[in-house]
This record gives sequence, C-alpha cells and structure tokens, in this order.
Amino acid sequence: MNISLVLVVIMAVLFACGVYSMLERSLTRVLIGFLLLGNATNLLLLIVIGAPGIAPFVGDGDPSEMSDPVPMALTLTAIVITFAVSAFLLALIYRSWQLGQADTVQDDHEDVALRERTVEDDEVMDDEDDTEHDDATTDFVGTATAPITIVRPERSAEADADADGDADGGER
Repeated sequence: MNISLVLVVIMAVLFACGVYSMLERSLTRVLIGFLLLGNATNLLLLIVIGAPGIAPFVGDGDPSEMSDPVPMALTLTAIVITFAVSAFLLALIYRSWQLGQADTVQDDHEDVALRERTVEDDEVMDDEDDTEHDDATTDFVGTATAPITIVRPERSAEADADADGDADGGER
C-alpha cells in the first residue's frame, strides 16, 4: 500500500490545529477546532481505505481488487456526527451571543470557589503527610475476620424435610 506522505502531514496538522483550537475559551474557536478534527478524521479514514478498487457488491471479481466498505461507512458516520455536533454548537453559540453579546465562557462563582478550595485542600494534605504512619496495611483495622462474611441462617429439621419432600409423605 502506497500512502502519500503529504496526506499524512496534512492530517497531522489538522488534528494539531483542531486540538489547539478546542482548548480556547471562545465557543466559535471550539466550533472551528471541532470542524478541523472532523475533517482530519475523514482524511484519516480515506488514508486507511487505501487504493481504490471495485465495489464489493458488484459481480464476481478478484477479492484483492475490491475496496473495503468499512472505512467508507465509518467516513459517512463521521460526517453525520460532525454535522450534528456542529449544528448543536452553532445553536449554543447563537444562544450565548443572544444572552451575553459574547461567546466566551466565563468563570462563575462556583468555579472560583472550587479552585480556592482545592488549593486549601492541597495545603491540608501536605500537613497530614508529616504524621507517623501506622503499621496497618488495610482500612479494616481491628477486625478479626475478613471484611466480607457469609452468614447462613440455621435451618430447622422441618425445613430440611420440606426441602427434600419427605415431610408430606411424598404427596403434593
């Protein structure tokens, strides 16, 4: 199989630009990044298809001359998924522009509080690390048996006889 190096480089550049664009805070750039990723995926699937051949459902032919239909089906699926997510992102961008006249995602109060809380938790965890370590290797300290125990209820002789079918004398 002969793959053009130019197609591989273009695909790699599209993936890199798409990922970089998706890391931005602007929803429009996220949309552009997603479109670049979708096109890079389609190009990857076209590279995987290999050399063109005859359709697999056409007559009797040499199987080595037939093209593989799976990458073609995956390409169509990728196109549909890219279209659907792009339509959703466009609706999200439009609604965000209607509400705030901007498409940039801003930090809200909960994000700031969570960021401050994680810094405080890290400092507390560093202080706790200075304590002496116990010899206990499990969380089940002080238990004499395994943490999972099976308790079987005791059965009476009548229950055993009913289970065997002997209590009724074999009649039912």
